[in-house]
Amino acid sequence: MSAPVIEVSGLGKRYLIAHESRHDSLRDSLHHTARKLWRKVRWGTGFNTEEFWALRDISFSIQPGEVVGVIGRNGAGKSTLLKVLSRITEPTLGSVRLRGRVASLLEVGTGFHPDLSGRENIFLNGAILGMSRAEVRRKFDEIVAFAEVEKFLDTPVKRYSSGMYVRLAFAVAAHLDPEILIVDEVLAVGDQQFQNKCVGKMQSIARSSGRTVLFVSHNITAVRSLCNSAILLERGRFVAKGPVADILAQYVKPPTQDDIAYQRQEPVGDKPVLLRANLRTSSTTALHETAQPLALDLTLHHGRNPNIVVGLHLYDSQLNQVIHSSSQFAPGAYANGPQTTELRIVIPARALNVGRYRCTLVIAEPHRAIYENLEFILGFTIADSTFPGPGAPGDWSGACSPLLVEWSWQP
Repeated sequence: MSAPVIEVSGLGKRYLIAHESRHDSLRDSLHHTARKLWRKVRWGTGFNTEEFWALRDISFSIQPGEVVGVIGRNGAGKSTLLKVLSRITEPTLGSVRLRGRVASLLEVGTGFHPDLSGRENIFLNGAILGMSRAEVRRKFDEIVAFAEVEKFLDTPVKRYSSGMYVRLAFAVAAHLDPEILIVDEVLAVGDQQFQNKCVGKMQSIARSSGRTVLFVSHNITAVRSLCNSAILLERGRFVAKGPVADILAQYVKPPTQDDIAYQRQEPVGDKPVLLRANLRTSSTTALHETAQPLALDLTLHHGRNPNIVVGLHLYDSQLNQVIHSSSQFAPGAYANGPQTTELRIVIPARALNVGRYRCTLVIAEPHRAIYENLEFILGFTIADSTFPGPGAPGDWSGACSPLLVEWSWQP
């Protein structure tokens, strides 16, 4: 068996968060200012600090040719792990050993110089990867064709749209022959056609050349189709690594009473966020009768941004995507309304078959940015008590209820 292309042992990443107290009175404020100046003179800082471990005690290995999905809820440490593996940030504890050339795409514009043209940035990235100019030239036409930016090749990339930026950045990272390709959720800012194109390219890289791919995505369908194994992180700690189907099943738990409501705990900043979400089931629990419509009430803070949409992704117990919809289909707009907007999503009666379901909600500006990706934050179970016993709708396969279809004998 060949040596692992990636070996991670006891990895930990700690950040120090500075806190400064608030003071209501002028006297308190003056007193605090004097104390802060004294601390700066004596200790070099005027702030209290708190330790935050983004990663703690992470160990795993990856073999050449593996396509690995890195999954976990927001704050699990996925992006931090990729930054450490990409050598963008240093680990606090532990070690990382990489055998091969690494190309990474972690956020829009990673590795690009904004004042250089697309053409110049292709050669710059090749040089960073240790490739000769002749090697980059051999791949140049293929990169440009994949990125579809021929008309803007000699334009400074700072004038590119985010979609153009991502197309070129992915094309460079994927075509310059890295042994290890690391891709974060950045592809989500591209359109669906380009995302599918990228997934196909990553599959081709892994299957045809035996290169290794690490892929972070909240798109479970993409993870299932692309990856042959997965790593599950939870609150900065390693949970498991194994076949992708097994890890996804471990990640998604059966719905409980706690899964029918969501309340934001963190402070609301300038970015659009979801404040509240409530499932209106036919009972006071996570159990819902399919004969009744299912409503989902949302409270969104959008900050008067006219381009914000809410995306709904609904998955069944096998993590098949049953519904993918968006508030862009709602009549009217809330762009000129208050900063807080109420939305309602309704799934019609008898639309869903008997089974367990999970909701992911995405707050985004299409083709530009994802502000929140709240994965599996809500869950419910569909039941049908009107058809007990053998032959009931729950005995039929399919995501939709068999009663959704209307039958009638014609004379």
